[in-house]
Amino acid sequence: MTTAEERQPEQHVFEADVSRLLHMMVHSVYSDKDVFLRELISNAADACEKLRYESISKPQLSSDGIQPGILVTLNEEAQTLVIEDNGIGMNRDEMIDALGTIARSGTKAFMERLEAAKAGEKAELIGQFGVGFYSSFMVADRVDVISRRAGEGEAWKWSSDGKGSYDIVGVDVGQAPARGTRVVLHLMDDAKKYASKWTVEKIIREQSGHVPIPIRLVDKEGAEPSQVSDGAALWVKQKSEISKQDYDDFYRSVSGQYDEPLANVHFRAEGRHEYTTLAFIPGSQPFDLFDPDRQGRMKLYVKRVFITDEAELLPRYLRFVRGIVDTTDLPLNISREMIQESPVLAAIKKGVTSRILSALEKMAEGEAETFSKVWDLFGPILKEGIYDDFERRSQLLKLSRFRSTASSEATRSLADYLTSMKEGQSAIYYISGSNLDQLKSSPHLEGFRAKGIEVLLLTDGVDSFWPPSAPDFEGKPFKSVTQGLADLNAVTGDGGTDEAGRQASPEVGAFIDFARSVLGDEVDDVRVSDRLTESAVCLVASEHGPDRQLEKLLQGAGRLQTASKPILEINATSERVASIASINDKSFREDAAWLLLDEARILDGDKPANPRAFADRQARLFGRAIGHGN
Repeated sequence: MTTAEERQPEQHVFEADVSRLLHMMVHSVYSDKDVFLRELISNAADACEKLRYESISKPQLSSDGIQPGILVTLNEEAQTLVIEDNGIGMNRDEMIDALGTIARSGTKAFMERLEAAKAGEKAELIGQFGVGFYSSFMVADRVDVISRRAGEGEAWKWSSDGKGSYDIVGVDVGQAPARGTRVVLHLMDDAKKYASKWTVEKIIREQSGHVPIPIRLVDKEGAEPSQVSDGAALWVKQKSEISKQDYDDFYRSVSGQYDEPLANVHFRAEGRHEYTTLAFIPGSQPFDLFDPDRQGRMKLYVKRVFITDEAELLPRYLRFVRGIVDTTDLPLNISREMIQESPVLAAIKKGVTSRILSALEKMAEGEAETFSKVWDLFGPILKEGIYDDFERRSQLLKLSRFRSTASSEATRSLADYLTSMKEGQSAIYYISGSNLDQLKSSPHLEGFRAKGIEVLLLTDGVDSFWPPSAPDFEGKPFKSVTQGLADLNAVTGDGGTDEAGRQASPEVGAFIDFARSVLGDEVDDVRVSDRLTESAVCLVASEHGPDRQLEKLLQGAGRLQTASKPILEINATSERVASIASINDKSFREDAAWLLLDEARILDGDKPANPRAFADRQARLFGRAIGHGN
């Protein structure tokens, strides 16, 4: 029989991404290396939570009656720090999968951010990307992981110096925990402070004090462990017993982020369904906030037993919220597949969503400065709910804030907009695009600006999608200024050209008819504009169908094969248009009509449809002008 001493270690090379990641972490200067301890304790707590869950269906896994716990052992003389848990443990294959590869799709983004980050940002990045174990190589020149999976008879040791490879070897079970994992850090000389009881105890209390697994500490061989954290669930305590620091520490523990939350929502629901919620609004954006596949990060507990962090406890437009929900209304042995089909979970989701939105409403009313920060960070995500959540659309519209022609720097609510509407104005006007400066200079705004009519400037990606799905706000419909007729005649404004002033002269009217025949199938129509006061031309969409920006997005995404023909609007009061109309030269007028269409395309952020023809026409007009000059 082969003994542990006779077993030969298997050498494995780290996955390429892991090697690159380790190199950056070891050779980077972090603002706070203490984060490695929080990450390893968090991993240990997760292992204990997994054992609790698996023991529901396999009670023999924890039949010894030993309560979940984490033990931290220090040895200043040997310069070692050991973190041991009695959780689920790992077998050989799980070690390779968990410690030799990174399966998460965010790894590449993490490394790109890590390379670009300044020292002060790096500590925050570690937890956000779920690569916390590797942070141990910031302080250790070798890491050993000895583990025995609950219910299995073999134990394994993983060892690496973090320089490109690792070894795995079977060990005698007497050298391993009865179940669970022991992580041994052989500390570098410049990190030997992490073998000091005072240093480690302080870090645990500050960063991991609210991990829901008890933590004990041993600083001398043979000494009795001292309790550092009792593992009591923070969310079951009375709010009056919880300090802001307690909330902040728990937020960092549950979210894996190192910022300070902007707010928390802590409540207990009683009645038809009983559950406790402790949710946080982060103080910074998670790295994958705009990932279309990103799920929420709320953890589901049943009677304080962790079940899953993949239950859809909130709608996608609240996916930035972190926290937990603990209920007594679900059976402990419910499968993770059945959770999503549970009507109890659907009721909990509805209740938690309502409470979070209500908290945001109160914040908007009473803490405007804090709400402004929330909106700057998560406004584009919240607006997804206007499109997705019909039931709460009105509530989300009230929460929404916008830049507008009335104040392009400070944001305004739709209630603010309604108070500034002009007499005779029947709609809430908006223009959408990707660039704020380009929107401000759009010719579509000229008539509205002349009459003092406020227009919302919408620059987020979702802004092209929600207005068509939101029929109105307090009875006022949303209307794009790039679609249909502007209908400015009925509005009593501060100035601008009235309807009579916009009537085309006979010459301009004749030129518009001529342009309509020349441009043919390129446009749906050529008409006099009631929105232009300075520019000569602009393109607008028809009254029905998508506006200009939405149509471009749909076509770019392949969801619209053929774009509708735009309408070319011509400013009948433009001196340039009048001059063009006065020249009775067919070839010149043809060139002028096409150039006006291309000018409108350029103002709309597009290119001329035929750059060569555009250049030739422009050259002919320059030649004509130069010839006249001679």
